Amino acid sequence: SQPVLGDLSVTSLTPSSVQLQWSVPDGSFDSFMLQYQDAQGQPQALPVDGGSHSVTVPGLSPSHRYHFHLYGLRGGKRIDHVSIEVIIAAAQPEELPLPSEKLQHEKHRTESSTSEAPLLRPVLEELRVSSVTPSSVQLQWTVPKGSFDSFTLQYRDAQGQPQALPIDGESRSVTVPGLSPSHRYHFHLYGLRGRKKIDHVSTKAVTEEQEELPLPSEEQKHEQLQTEAPPSDAPPARAVLGELRVSSVTPSSVGLQWSVPEGSFDSFMLQYRDAQGQPQVLPIDSGSHSVTVL
Repeated sequence: SQPVLGDLSVTSLTPSSVQLQWSVPDGSFDSFMLQYQDAQGQPQALPVDGGSHSVTVPGLSPSHRYHFHLYGLRGGKRIDHVSIEVIIAAAQPEELPLPSEKLQHEKHRTESSTSEAPLLRPVLEELRVSSVTPSSVQLQWTVPKGSFDSFTLQYRDAQGQPQALPIDGESRSVTVPGLSPSHRYHFHLYGLRGRKKIDHVSTKAVTEEQEELPLPSEEQKHEQLQTEAPPSDAPPARAVLGELRVSSVTPSSVGLQWSVPEGSFDSFMLQYRDAQGQPQVLPIDSGSHSVTVL
């Protein structure tokens, strides 16, 4: 009854993105999690719903080698995983013109097709921000009239390089990962029929500031049981963490495991500093007792 992940393969490749596809030959998963390290060596995690068997990873660097790890989850627990190594195309991304503020107000005149009946022309409305983190932005939009074959979200990254994120025509929201903290982004969403841009909407978003979380010193680690103990009148309600140990090591990752010998936790939070000394935070669901840090 344990679900199984099939091969992870590349279906399309651009200088700034890759589309990955996989199969589930046996059983089913509640969700998936794609993990990889970006060009700066920072770990990235991209959640994927259980009904999807493909994902597009944007914001990649040309000619860079990436290791992608796909995990299948059930009940918050990692059941199976597959990996693949991909080298991004060397060509520079196309310099796509982004609309100015004036052009946005003239979009209906400049982008309308004379051969298309007005009633059949699909319309995009209200691109809005639904959630923001230090490294991602979630956007939503509506299509009050007609339908589009697909969408393309365009923006410039923190280095000023143009990025293009393809989106299927049924979607009305997208999460843009791999962003920089405290940075202002201008997002432009285009609705396409065939390969032609029919309509577009734009919005701005500022990512949240990266929280500097204090990491425990060696002395504090040994004192955590005494300093974090609750009042003595309720000892049975106290959850206890067991030993944190290393289960696997590679040149670019570490697998960690732990136990909960008493009680239960709502969730876990793994904190560490990367090779550049920057604090990193990795949230983990309560059902998991292991994690791979890329």
